[in-house]
Amino acid sequence: MAWNEPGGDNKDPWSGKGSDQGPPDLDEVVKKMQEKLGGLFGGRKGPRSVGPGGSIPSPGPAGMRGIAIVVGVVLILLLGIKSFYTVEPAERGVVMRFGAFSSITGPGPHLLVPFIDQVMKVNVDQITSFSHKAQMLTKDENIVDIELTVQSRIQDAADYLFQDQNPEKTLRDATETAVRETIGKSKLDFILTEGRGSIADSIKTRAQELINLYRSGLEVTSVNTQPAKPPEAVKNAFDDAIKAREDKARLENQAQAYANEVVPKARGAGARRVEAAKAYRDKVIAESEGETSRFLAVLTEFEKAPEVTRQRLYLDAVEEVLGRTNKVIMDVKEGNSLMYLPIDKLIEGTQNPRRALLPEDADQIESPLQQSRREDNSRQDSSRGRSVR
Repeated sequence: MAWNEPGGDNKDPWSGKGSDQGPPDLDEVVKKMQEKLGGLFGGRKGPRSVGPGGSIPSPGPAGMRGIAIVVGVVLILLLGIKSFYTVEPAERGVVMRFGAFSSITGPGPHLLVPFIDQVMKVNVDQITSFSHKAQMLTKDENIVDIELTVQSRIQDAADYLFQDQNPEKTLRDATETAVRETIGKSKLDFILTEGRGSIADSIKTRAQELINLYRSGLEVTSVNTQPAKPPEAVKNAFDDAIKAREDKARLENQAQAYANEVVPKARGAGARRVEAAKAYRDKVIAESEGETSRFLAVLTEFEKAPEVTRQRLYLDAVEEVLGRTNKVIMDVKEGNSLMYLPIDKLIEGTQNPRRALLPEDADQIESPLQQSRREDNSRQDSSRGRSVR
């Protein structure tokens, strides 16, 4: 049976008292809380009277002092929290004081003036990129399709935030201007062949100069160009021109290789002949100087002993002449005949034992007089035969 039904025990399950007691008075509850707070902040404890009209009197001076201390501590904590900020390694902190730019802070913890300074963090290591594609007119009045990718990052955080309203758009416009200027100053053959790298460098340099004029705070890190292509309408003709250019380069390389092979050989042969001529010159000069020195030495000796020197020169000359011949003519003492010895045949006979000359073969050796007579007879016979005919 419920506690508030007829016949019940009339006990309130919340208060533990009977139903004859009403709910607690709100003023009583407020008074008790004020007493507890007053005791906490140093006020007087005990019951506090309610003023006329049911108003609650304000706490005393000690209570106000406690409240002020708590409020001060809370404010100090809030100011301490608001006075510190941290910048990440990839960021830069842009400090604004009273809404105007003040300074740039690097990575790490920093202090600021609360409610006066404001910090904006900018990521300076993040790389952004965009692509650009357009048809350009070259210096030799040809049309070419250019496609490139530009990468950039923030270089100056203050200029990036306050000097240019839209730095990205400024970079795009500067890139297009640089591309048109560079392509307009280059010929088509240079763009399609070896000029790809130099064109990318030129576009990067020119675009950086333009955005620096506007103080956009950006830095162009790289410009990557795709191979330039002619328009589709003339692509076949350009392909034929490229093939002809490749054939030309191939033939030039072959000619250069042949020249690299022949020219060094010719230079080596020429240098060898020059060195041989120099050696011959040095040899002739040395021999001449040697002959001169020898002649002067002989002349000195001749002046000292003319007869001996003359005899010695004669013997040396005869020895030199006879040393180069293979024939020996011997004069028979007290006789009219000369003996002729073929030394070359004698040497061959000694080398070939089967045909060695024997002592009895000496009678068969003709003397020079007999040989001359035999030759005269043969000439006379030949002349008679011609006259008979």
